[in-house]
Amino acid sequence: MDPTSEPQLIDDDDDDTMATHSILITHSGKSHTFTLPTHSTLSDLRLQIQQTFSISPEYQKLTAPKLGLLKDDSLPITTLPQPPKKILLIGSSNAAIQDIKLANSPSASTLRKFGGTGPIKPAKPVHRRVDFTTSSNESKYTFGPIRVLTHLPNPQRSETYLRKLAADPGIKAVMIKHKFSVGMLSEMDPAEHTTHESRTLGLNRNAGEEILLRLRTDRYDGYRDYKTVRKTLCHELAHNVYGEHDRDFWELYKVILKGVEEADWRHGGRTLEGGGDGGRILWEGEERERLLVEEADGGGWIGGSFVLGGGGGQSGNAVDAEDRRSMAARAAEERAKKMKDSSSGTA
Repeated sequence: MDPTSEPQLIDDDDDDTMATHSILITHSGKSHTFTLPTHSTLSDLRLQIQQTFSISPEYQKLTAPKLGLLKDDSLPITTLPQPPKKILLIGSSNAAIQDIKLANSPSASTLRKFGGTGPIKPAKPVHRRVDFTTSSNESKYTFGPIRVLTHLPNPQRSETYLRKLAADPGIKAVMIKHKFSVGMLSEMDPAEHTTHESRTLGLNRNAGEEILLRLRTDRYDGYRDYKTVRKTLCHELAHNVYGEHDRDFWELYKVILKGVEEADWRHGGRTLEGGGDGGRILWEGEERERLLVEEADGGGWIGGSFVLGGGGGQSGNAVDAEDRRSMAARAAEERAKKMKDSSSGTA
C-alpha cells in the first residue's frame, strides 16, 4: 500500500474547504479587498463591508462591471468579478446619517434660530401612527433621511411633503417590487436649478445615493402639485437602474408610473396633508405651476434629472412662454371664481 495516498486525500479536502474568492471594493476614493469562502453570498459580503466602511447593508449600493446594480442578497460571490476589476460601493456611513438626522431635528432648528452654540440635545420623539404589520421589505426598500432647506420659509411643510411622498402607497409598492433603496430624499432649491431657458424638476445622484425634488414654485409663493412631483420622483427612481435615457430607461419609467397610479387609492385628491394647512386646497401658485407643467412640458429629461423646458426643438405651433403664463393665470382665476361662486351658493 502506498503510504502517501491517505495524506494526499486529506490535503485535497483541505484545499476544497479553504477555497476563497477575492473582491475589490472602492468607496469614496478608498479601496479594500475582501476575501471570503467560495460558498459565501452577497449578504455575507455586505456584512464584511459594514465592518470595514461602517455602512449598514440597507444603505449599501453595489455596482459591478457588466452585472450592474447588485440586488439579490443570495447571489453567490463567485459570480462577482475578482481583482483587478472593481465593484463600486455607494452609501453614507452610519455616523453621517445620524449627523443629518440630528441636524434636521426640531431641537437643532430651535438652537440655530436663537443663536445657540452649545451641544444639540436629541429631539423629543414625535408621535406618529405606526403600522405594526409593516414587512421587513418595507423597511429595507425605502428612503433614508429626509433633508429640507431650513433657510427657506416653512421647512416643516417641506418635510411633511417629502415624508408624504416617501409614505405614498404607490411609491412604497414599486420600491418593494423593484428593490429600490435611496440613501437620502432631499428638497431642491429652485434658485439653484433655474435658468431663463429651463428648470430642473428632479435629480438623482449616483444611482440612488440621493434624490432631490423641486417642491416649491419658482416664486416661492407655494408648493407644486403633489402628483406632478410624484411623477418626477418616479422618473428619478428609474435612474437607480439606468443612467441614460435609452429605451430600457423609458420602459422601466412607464412600469414604475403605472404601478404608482394603480396603487393610488386617493383618486382626484387636491390637498396636501400636514404643514399646518388643515388639508386645504392648493395655493394659487400651485395651481398655476400645475398648468405650466401640463401645457408647457417640453420633455427635456437630461443627465439623471427631469428638466422642464430643456427639450429644445419645439414645433412651430408652440406657444410663447409668456403667453402660457398668461393663459395659466387666467385659467386659475376662472377656476377660483367658479369655486367661490359654488361655495357661496351652497352656504
